[in-house]
Amino acid sequence: MSEWPAVPGVVELPDGRCVRGTGVRHRRDEAPPPDFAVYLLGRDPGISDWPNQWVRWRDFHVPTSTHDAVSALRAAHTRAATERVELACAGGRGRTGSALAVLAVLSGVGPDDAVAWVRAHYHPKAVETRPQRRWVEGVGRSLSGS
Repeated sequence: MSEWPAVPGVVELPDGRCVRGTGVRHRRDEAPPPDFAVYLLGRDPGISDWPNQWVRWRDFHVPTSTHDAVSALRAAHTRAATERVELACAGGRGRTGSALAVLAVLSGVGPDDAVAWVRAHYHPKAVETRPQRRWVEGVGRSLSGS
């Protein structure tokens, strides 16, 4: 099992899985490479150094396809049980925070509490816009059956 060392952005989800949130602009730190990454960006980052999935998601917006985003986040959550998984947008707060909030729901956090949870455990300014917050809540309700 690959584990994250104590590096910035690593969040332990309620189910014990650890995921790293970051921004591609910050990727040059001392962290080891992920085993799998989900990139939440307006255009394909073209990273081929490790397995990854790109979700088309413009800055300050919601994903172009909720289906594609949820599919990638489910895969990330599953893989985080045994692999180092990283989620990254450009700056590491809005889109990354939104994705981490969805992973929190998959880990047992209620959909109405997911944004507060990610702000408390990842970054106080995670999930930057109202549309992102509403998207997290809506996706969270559909995932939890609420």
